[in-house]
Amino acid sequence: MNRVRRALAALALLAATACATACAGGPSLENRGEVTAPPGDSRELTVGSAGFTESDLLAQLYALLLEHAGYSTDLISVTNREIYEPALENGQIDVVPEYAATFADWLGAKAHGADAKPVGSPDLTTTMKALRELAAPRGLTVLDPGRAVDQNAFAVTAAYAKKHGLRTLSDVGAAKLPVRLAAGDECVQRPYCAPGLRSTYGIDVVAVDPKGVGTTQAKQAVQSGQDQMVLTTTTDATLDQFGLVLLEDDKKLQNADYVVPVVNRARAGSAGVRDALGRLNTVLTTADLASMNEQVDSWRRLPEDVARAYLEAKKLLPKG
Repeated sequence: MNRVRRALAALALLAATACATACAGGPSLENRGEVTAPPGDSRELTVGSAGFTESDLLAQLYALLLEHAGYSTDLISVTNREIYEPALENGQIDVVPEYAATFADWLGAKAHGADAKPVGSPDLTTTMKALRELAAPRGLTVLDPGRAVDQNAFAVTAAYAKKHGLRTLSDVGAAKLPVRLAAGDECVQRPYCAPGLRSTYGIDVVAVDPKGVGTTQAKQAVQSGQDQMVLTTTTDATLDQFGLVLLEDDKKLQNADYVVPVVNRARAGSAGVRDALGRLNTVLTTADLASMNEQVDSWRRLPEDVARAYLEAKKLLPKG
């Protein structure tokens, strides 16, 4: 498999594509035929990554599965969705890992403006329906999600949870504990953060400590007792290092950010691509993703090596 391409020329080309597509507001009328054309089956595919550990891992998993199915793959890392999504529409990138609710809201804002009502929801079926309706006119096909989900999540120290009998976010609300929350500064207003904790769970969020989402600084603030809770994600593999445990989102405050492959229909919309990537859905869990993140971030293993070892262990690739 070719190594990840980071050439400035490639990124410049993608940037030009993003500008052209964004300014046009999606495929032009002249190009609408591509949207409804039969699914394509190019044998040479470019898999995109958003440039962070988890996205790199997923892109490697996709590429390895596609190669095993007889495709030739190349990887490119582009950290900006405003660049890689238009490139996906135009076929310069053929496959990317995405997150259902987040991508649905992003496409909704692209289609209807920044003030568009969010369409992602905690219900996966509803979210996938909205996402596919937004993706299809852009020539994109959203493949089926598996079991892995990377949602916002809230953690406390194991000692704090034991002392107050906390297992769920409802338990925190019922305990009437004042909570200082380590999170990003946007948490003050976002409905799935401090406002949602108050309205959905009755949690007394007395302050938001702006230390970022799942950062080391934020976790240390909770570990030391300066804050009581931290906003992180369900695939955070470092919680044990800080003595932290996740609390269950038992009333489904968070949106359904399940991992989904998104493909360019005209180039990679075939049953062959769908079946190759669908094999991952039978095995990949949230815990698996967290474990692989840890191997890359804490153990300093290469994403390709971690991805290959995982697929071999799950018998999706032959060993060797």
